[in-house]
Amino acid sequence: MKMNDLPPIIGGGSRPPESEVRDARESWRQWLDSPAGRYALAWEQAQFDATVADIFGFHALQCGLPEIDTLRENRIQHRFRALQPDDQPANADLWLDHYEAMPFASQSLDLVVLPHVLEFAEDPHQVLREVDRVLRPEGRLVVSAFNPVSLWGARHLAGRAVGRPWLPGEGQPIGLPRLRDWLKLLGFEQERGRFGCYRPPCRTERWLERTRFLESAGDRWWPICGAVYLICAVKRVRGMRLVGPALRRRRLRRPAVAVASSGQVQREGEARTAIPEDAGRAGQILAQARYR
Repeated sequence: MKMNDLPPIIGGGSRPPESEVRDARESWRQWLDSPAGRYALAWEQAQFDATVADIFGFHALQCGLPEIDTLRENRIQHRFRALQPDDQPANADLWLDHYEAMPFASQSLDLVVLPHVLEFAEDPHQVLREVDRVLRPEGRLVVSAFNPVSLWGARHLAGRAVGRPWLPGEGQPIGLPRLRDWLKLLGFEQERGRFGCYRPPCRTERWLERTRFLESAGDRWWPICGAVYLICAVKRVRGMRLVGPALRRRRLRRPAVAVASSGQVQREGEARTAIPEDAGRAGQILAQARYR
C-alpha cells in the first residue's frame, strides 16, 4: 500500500503549518536516535513484548513510533501499523494525517497500541475517544508515555525555562493519574502498568552505562519516578443480562362459591338447632330460652 493510494484524513479545527509539524517530527526522530532515546526505546520494546504476548483477538493496530514493533510478540493474525506521512522508516500499512480520526468501523479492533501518541497529539482526548469507538468490548489499549514526575521530567521543565528542553519541546508529558482519569471517564479499567528508565538524563552512552545500577535501586526505592511508563487498560461495557424468555403467566381462577337455596339454609338452620331426643331436661330449657 503506497502513500498516494490513500487520501489524508483531515479533521476539523485549525492545524499548525506543515513546516512546523515537519520540524517537530524531525526533532522527535533525532531525539530517539540519541543515546537516551535508544535507551528508552529498548526498555519500551521489552515491555511491549511482555504486555501484548497474551492478548488475543482478530485485529490489532499500532499507531506511530515506527522505530519499534510493538506487536511483534502478539499472536493476533491481522496486525496493522498506522503512521503519519513524515514518519520514517516508511513501513506502514495505513497512512493517517492525524490520529484523531481513524478509518475503522466502530467496535472492529481488539488491540490498539499508542506509543507516545498522546503527548504529541493536538487533542489527546479526541484520540482516546476515537480509540474507544473502534475498540470492541473487552478490547485492550496499551499506552506508553513520559512521566513528568521523574528526573527526566524535572530536567525537561528546567530546560524549557531557558529554552533548552531535554525532551522534544513540542511534546507535553502526561502524568499517570491524569491519564487514569481520562480512561475512567471513557469506561476503561486499568489492568496493569509498569514504570522504567530510572537512570538520570545523560546525553552520552558512557554516563548512561555508569548509572546502570540505578535501574534496580529506582525500581525498589522510588518506583513511581521512572522516566517512562506503560499502562494496559480494558474497555468495559455494561449490558443487561437476559435470564430467559418472558412467558405470559396464567391467571389463577378462584374456585366458584356454591350458592345454597333458602330452603336448604332453613333446613340446615333447623338441623343445627334441633335437640336430640335423648337430651336431658336442662338442654331443652336452654334451647327454648335461646329461640324465644
